[in-house]
Amino acid sequence: MNLLKTTGLDRFNPAQGGVRGMRIVATGLLILMAAIYIAARGRELDGGHDVWGYVRAFAEAAMVGGLADWFAVTALFRHPLGLPIPHTAIIPRNKDRIGSSLANFLRVNFLTASVVARRMVKVDAAGAIGRLLANPPKSGRMREGVGRLIATILESLGDERLGAMVKSGLANRLREFDVSPLLGQTLSAAIVENRHAEMLDGLIQWGSRVLLHNEGVIHDMVQARTGKFMRWTGLDEKLSTAIVEGLHKLLDDMATDPHHPLRLKAQEGLETLAFNLQNDPDTRAKVSALKADIIDSPAVAAWMDRLWQGARTRMIAAARNPEVVTGGQIGEALRQLGSTLQTDAALRRTINRFTRRAVVGLVADYGDSIVTLVSDTIRSWDAGTVTRQLENAVGRDLQYIRVNGTLVGGLVGLGLHGLSQLL
Repeated sequence: MNLLKTTGLDRFNPAQGGVRGMRIVATGLLILMAAIYIAARGRELDGGHDVWGYVRAFAEAAMVGGLADWFAVTALFRHPLGLPIPHTAIIPRNKDRIGSSLANFLRVNFLTASVVARRMVKVDAAGAIGRLLANPPKSGRMREGVGRLIATILESLGDERLGAMVKSGLANRLREFDVSPLLGQTLSAAIVENRHAEMLDGLIQWGSRVLLHNEGVIHDMVQARTGKFMRWTGLDEKLSTAIVEGLHKLLDDMATDPHHPLRLKAQEGLETLAFNLQNDPDTRAKVSALKADIIDSPAVAAWMDRLWQGARTRMIAAARNPEVVTGGQIGEALRQLGSTLQTDAALRRTINRFTRRAVVGLVADYGDSIVTLVSDTIRSWDAGTVTRQLENAVGRDLQYIRVNGTLVGGLVGLGLHGLSQLL
C-alpha cells in the first residue's frame, strides 16, 4: 500500500501535487532550516560540539538563500506579504508590455516572409497530401472530423469574400494564359490531319441555313436599292432571285467540290491564321484583347458565379459526407491523384512551390494582423487571470528554484564557515 496515500501526504507529493505541492515542499524546507538553525544555535550556545557550528552555518545560509528566492519568485506574480515594494508584482504590472513583447517575438521569429520561406523549404506538403489521398483514413471519426473541419472552413470564410477570391484568381489565371499559341498549334494540327475539312463543311452548312432563312431580307435589300423602272418591270425580283440562287449554288459547289477555289482560299486563310497565331505579335495581341473582353463580360461573370456556387455547394456536401469523397468515382480519382503525387517528382515540386508561395503570401498579408491579435488579446485579459495562467504554467519549476536556492545557500554558508575556521 502506498504510504503517501495512507497518510494523506500524497497531496504534497511533488510528482503529483503540481504547483501547490511544490510550494509546500519549498516552504516546508525553509521552515525546517529555521528549526535546525534554532536547535543548532542552542546547542552551540550550550557549549556543544564544534559540529553544531557547521550545522548552524548551513541552516542560517539556507534560510537566507530560501528567503531570497522566495522573494524573487513571489515578486514575479504579486507583492511579497502584500507590501507594495518597488519592482514587485512584475507580471501584473507589465502585462501589456509582455503582450507586446510576445507579439513582437512572434513577428520577428515566426511571422516574417523570410523565416516562413526558409522553414517551408523542408515541408513536403504535396507528399503528405498524396499519402493521405492514396491511403485515406480508415477511422470513421478521423475522416468525419476532417470532413467537418473542411466544411466549417468553407462556410466560415464567407461566400462573398471566398467566391470573389476564387473568381478573381481564376480570371487572373485566364488573363495570364497566352491562348494564341495553343489555338495556332491546334489549328495547324487539324489542317495537317485534314480535320479542318469538317469545320469548313460545318461553316458551309451553317451559311446555307442562314441564307435560306434570310432570302426575304435579300429580296428587300435589292428592291430598296433599285430604281422605279426595275421595280415596274419586275427586274428587281429577278435580280434578287438570281443572287439568292447564285449564292445557294456557290455554297453547294463548295460543299461537294473539295478543290473549289473558294474552299482552297478558305484553307489558305486558315493556314495563315494558324501561323499568325503562333508567330505574329499583332494577331496575338488582338486575340489577347478579345480574350480580355470576353473575361470581363457580364455573361462570363455570371457563368463564374454559377460555377463557384455549384462547386462550393458540392464541396460542402462532399465534406459532410465522407463516403461521397472516399467512395465511387470521386474516391478512385482522388486515390489516383494521391498515387501520382507520390510518384511524380515534378508535380510535387510544383505543388510545394505553390504552397510555399501561398503560405508566404498569407504571412506577408496577415502577419501584422496576427501580431496585433495576440497583443490585443493579452491586453484584454484580466491581470489576475494572466498571473494565474503563467503561475500554473511555470510555478512548479519556480518552486524548484526555491528548493535549490535553499540547499545551495546552505552549502555556500557551510563552505564559508569552514573557510573561516581554517583561517
